[in-house]
Amino acid sequence: MRRRALRIALISGLVPSSLTLVQCGQSPNPAALAASSQANVQVVAKTSPQVSDRHVASGDTFDDRFPAPQFGERFPSASESFLQRQMSDFSPKRAVQQQPPQQAPYKVASLAPQVPYQRPPRQDLTTLVSMKSSAFPYFGNNPASDTPFLNISKGDRRGHRSYSGPVFWQDETYNDSRVLVHVPEHFDVRKPGVIVVFFHGNGATLERDVRDRQLVPQQITASGANAVLLAPQMAVDAADSSAGKFWQPGGLKRFMDESADHLAQLTGDPNSARAFATMPIVIVGYSGGFLPTAWSLEVGGISDRVRGVVLLDAVYGEMDKFASWIESHRSDFFVSSYTHYTARRDHELMSTLRQKGISVSEDMDGPLRPGSVVFVETGDGITHRDYVNRAWTQYPLKDVLVKMSATPALAVTRVAAAASPTSSR
Repeated sequence: MRRRALRIALISGLVPSSLTLVQCGQSPNPAALAASSQANVQVVAKTSPQVSDRHVASGDTFDDRFPAPQFGERFPSASESFLQRQMSDFSPKRAVQQQPPQQAPYKVASLAPQVPYQRPPRQDLTTLVSMKSSAFPYFGNNPASDTPFLNISKGDRRGHRSYSGPVFWQDETYNDSRVLVHVPEHFDVRKPGVIVVFFHGNGATLERDVRDRQLVPQQITASGANAVLLAPQMAVDAADSSAGKFWQPGGLKRFMDESADHLAQLTGDPNSARAFATMPIVIVGYSGGFLPTAWSLEVGGISDRVRGVVLLDAVYGEMDKFASWIESHRSDFFVSSYTHYTARRDHELMSTLRQKGISVSEDMDGPLRPGSVVFVETGDGITHRDYVNRAWTQYPLKDVLVKMSATPALAVTRVAAAASPTSSR
């Protein structure tokens, strides 16, 4: 009995220990952990009420335990930042050599000649400039009828009924005050030169026709002459030859005075305005450009500055004005080249001049001289539309300027070799 009681006591003591050893190495029961955690919270709450209130208020979330860093913690201020260094800061430093004191500059005598001043290279300058004195807008009278030029109205719009009948509106056809200005790269304002004023014909714009199709700026450059170009926009892309402000007394003078300031600014020498204001002028009128050409000679106010007039299939009228200018300016030249469209009027003008005792030539083979009066008829195959590019020769404007440059008395020098206009495109 005694041994049996001892065995029972020993077994009862070993069973709890064995149960504890069985759980060694195994993961705890989640439910048991949760219950234990809840129990601990309850125990703490009972023993420490202050700690319990703080935990309940915060919720013990991830954001509470790991708050996002503030801006100042992400990006320290300049005073707190590290000094930024480059790799060169870590290279071995070399000893700085002391520079000897600089001596006063001195000159060395030399027999070598000094290089003369050369103007810095410049490219051709072709641009559009708005001028108040350009042909349009124009709100004056038509001198042919002494009535308002804008003789048609429709609501707020005003327009002009042309001689042939169509109506052209002021805001579409007579509202462009721009002038095509061209200064070749070789132009030198210090040398004798000339300003070419080009009046385009009907149905034209400065960019599409004068610049790109007729190649007027490129003909100026290709001539090699010391010349610049001014081409005012007349009626925009319309069958109309109206002269606008060039109808008015002094219209050409005001135009040339204003253009002198623009040319001086464009060439970068404000002091050259005086030279441009006195430079000789050559007026070129193509087709419908005969009207502003004739009125500029008659009432422009500076006909004495005009050294020459070139008409390209353009004698459609105003023969009395052309004859009067030729007769009173015997030291200047006049050239009229024509097709069958204007042949009758050109022959009439030639007859008038011969009756006045003025010698007339009918070819352009010789040089242009002061007082030259030349009429050139062009044959079949020469079209009116392409006349600015091909008349008695290809590129007639270039040919006129080359012939002018060969005559010093016409006050224009040739400062560059002539080339084909298409070669510079």
